[in-house]
Amino acid sequence: MDVAELLTFKPTPTPKRPNEDESDEEDQAKSAKIRRTTKLKQEPVHLSKNMLKEPSITDKEREDILKFVATEVTEGEVLDETTVKKLVLNFEKKALRNREMRIKFPDQPDKFMDSEIDLHDALQDLSAVATVPDQYPLLVELKCVNSLLELLSHDNTDVSTKVVQLLQEMTDVDILHESEEGAEDLINAMAEAEAPALLLHNLTRLDEQVPDERDAVHNTLGIIENITEFRPELCIEVAKQGFLQWILKRLKVKLPFDGNKLYATEILSILLQNTPENRKLLGELDGIDVLLQQLAFYKRHDPSGAEEQEAMENMFDSLCCALMEPSNRDRFLRGEGLQLMNLMLREKKMSRNGSLKVLDHALVGPDGRDNCNKFVDILGLRTVFPLFMKTPKRKRLLTVDQHEEHVVSIIASMLRNCQGSQRQRLLAKFTENDLEKVDRLLELHFKYMDKVDRTEKDMERETEELDDDAQYLKRLSGGLFTLQLIDRIILEVCTAGPSTIKQRVQRVLSLRGGSLKIIRHVMREYAGNLGDAGSEEWRQQEQQHILQLVDKF
Repeated sequence: MDVAELLTFKPTPTPKRPNEDESDEEDQAKSAKIRRTTKLKQEPVHLSKNMLKEPSITDKEREDILKFVATEVTEGEVLDETTVKKLVLNFEKKALRNREMRIKFPDQPDKFMDSEIDLHDALQDLSAVATVPDQYPLLVELKCVNSLLELLSHDNTDVSTKVVQLLQEMTDVDILHESEEGAEDLINAMAEAEAPALLLHNLTRLDEQVPDERDAVHNTLGIIENITEFRPELCIEVAKQGFLQWILKRLKVKLPFDGNKLYATEILSILLQNTPENRKLLGELDGIDVLLQQLAFYKRHDPSGAEEQEAMENMFDSLCCALMEPSNRDRFLRGEGLQLMNLMLREKKMSRNGSLKVLDHALVGPDGRDNCNKFVDILGLRTVFPLFMKTPKRKRLLTVDQHEEHVVSIIASMLRNCQGSQRQRLLAKFTENDLEKVDRLLELHFKYMDKVDRTEKDMERETEELDDDAQYLKRLSGGLFTLQLIDRIILEVCTAGPSTIKQRVQRVLSLRGGSLKIIRHVMREYAGNLGDAGSEEWRQQEQQHILQLVDKF
């Protein structure tokens, strides 16, 4: 190294530990800087008016902008027939290529993985067709729907879940209603190919612990909801092809409550709602026991949230639908459903609302005779009559009118169906505590008489003309149905019970301006409109029985 280099040499500076004096100086400098900044913030900043003024546009410019937005052409390719054909052709090519590569290299995933990615992308491109239901007939004509359904059994669940997502988008009810012709063609093609069975086969291999597969289960249930909503008669086929069995199995799975369990209960309710064949099938699959087992948890526990509460209500509704099938009443009785409902009413949890509805369905009509007698034997009268005397306020999901309707219906059913000692025990309840239950009956009679009067006055004010059946239905929903049940009970206890009951009824009616004539009129109308429940023979017997009660009264 020469002299010049020595003179110009500068060693690399190393960080040194500051001494206390330097540290104090730095702190003072920082404090001064903060004080200056604060002072600047406190001082008002004077800006020119031009800086604050927002840019304004003239009326003409505003009109031009609005016109441009209204007439702007959407970017991208329009999904006409040619475009759809291109998308379908691309999809079919990718699907064929993937199939060939999987056959050629079954044990070498790296060889067919690229073709699988291409197929996934082609399915993604095809999802654009879900926005134009007018093109669905073309998809059906090109056999694209069948190709999609075949892919539900693809070895890679990523592909099958993508197909499920696409079908869910295509069957969206709002989309289907945009094109009736397209919707009909799509649903027909899916029905002919037995889509529910293929969807179910895919469901059985999905693992709900995997997020994508859990979503696929939800989407599958969405497809079933969509097609049954658009065409309700498909409910029978969906159940026949195994979905009812899968739902019952899914309800029994011991997993934390989730959205899929809620959706499964919704689909179960839909499948049973208006389909007697499915109610019968549910009973054959031991579905009554499954529902009772699932509901037993809510005997002493309230649902943890709104979704679980909805699932509980769906299961109660499904049980009510199932009990409309006579053979299921016996299964309910053997499965100790009455005991469970009775305990739920006593525990005073949220479940007592649903259990009250289920009891009503289990006891009503000629098929409820065995259940009525059994309910008295298990001391059910001790549970029902406190609810009759006073409608609970806590944890009540039903309205006051709904609650009173169900309780009154249960008592009316027992009075009609109970025999021997059970009937005597029931009648004895009305003589207890200075006939307090008779007083309550008449209190309800006047309440629902007023409701019916208000309904009839509202109907008179309405300009819309209704036929006799429509008027009667409106009066039924306006309180007449509950009034008929109440007056039926009054007739039964007055004719079969001790004379003190009828004397109390006459005294209270005269005090409050009522009359026996009104009760007789209500019951004659009831006898003439028994509906189509039960057999023809039962309806005739029921009508004769009511008219005999009216004559005795």
